[in-house]
Amino acid sequence: MLQDFLEEHDLSPQFLQVVEQWYAPLVGKLVAHAKVTGSPLVVGLNGSQGSGKSTLASLLCKLLSEQFQLKTVTLSIDDFYLGHETRLHLAKEIHPLLATRGVPGTHDVPLMREILLQLTGRQGKVLVPRFNKANDDRQPIELWDKIELPLDIIIIEGWCLGTPSQPEGALGKAVNQLEKNEDPDGSWREYVNHQLHNQYKELHQIIDIWIMLQAPSFDCVYRWRLEQEKKLAATIAQNSPSLSLQNRVMNAEQLWHFIQHYQRLTEHSLRELPGQVNYLFKLDQNRRIIEAIEQKPVMLR
Repeated sequence: MLQDFLEEHDLSPQFLQVVEQWYAPLVGKLVAHAKVTGSPLVVGLNGSQGSGKSTLASLLCKLLSEQFQLKTVTLSIDDFYLGHETRLHLAKEIHPLLATRGVPGTHDVPLMREILLQLTGRQGKVLVPRFNKANDDRQPIELWDKIELPLDIIIIEGWCLGTPSQPEGALGKAVNQLEKNEDPDGSWREYVNHQLHNQYKELHQIIDIWIMLQAPSFDCVYRWRLEQEKKLAATIAQNSPSLSLQNRVMNAEQLWHFIQHYQRLTEHSLRELPGQVNYLFKLDQNRRIIEAIEQKPVMLR
């Protein structure tokens, strides 16, 4: 049943053991929650870059749909990035670092919240945006996904999803060279934190159940993300050998500069969020699950 999933996500057969030991029990819990709620269950999945959250979201959707006949859809906050021109405007008016997508303040949070609320409806169809990373812009609306209601479970995943804002006193000291050199007055990190405290906090209130894949450190996040870039380069070379890798794949130095945009909130999330989620999966340096903790009783709407 999962062989096609392994091939699609380039996973080894050993992943089936991970499913049986760690993820099948989680699926059972979600099924039980879905049976007692009177409206679609909204599940939030947090995981740092490279942690496997997108793979887990896809797996949960497949198992819930095929094994339990629960109509399930997955969303990523990546599909709600602000368009290229909008981010260039933010970069000009507020701070140059906002041209780079990823941090709070570069997503269309009102649209994300509206789409989530629409997906909890009883009937009709909902258009869900998709983002084209190759063009660094949102797909035209005619290419958005059409989701037919009603749904049983909605899964939304993202690296900063659920992350609380930082106290203002924590923003003063730069955490890396990017902040020190490109945000010396702290205005970028203050803007990002303000967005997290306001718009994202309202979004988080829609979510019923929280799951987290907890990386052991930010150093692991960089290494995992570098592995993703190498895999992307290999895929492009195999499938499109005539296509140039320039501007499509980052080298180690480019990636280190890029990943520094996310260091502050990733480290903050790894410290603060584990105790706030319902289901916590602790990962080792090789992305293997070493412990699963069920905590905080689920409070359904």
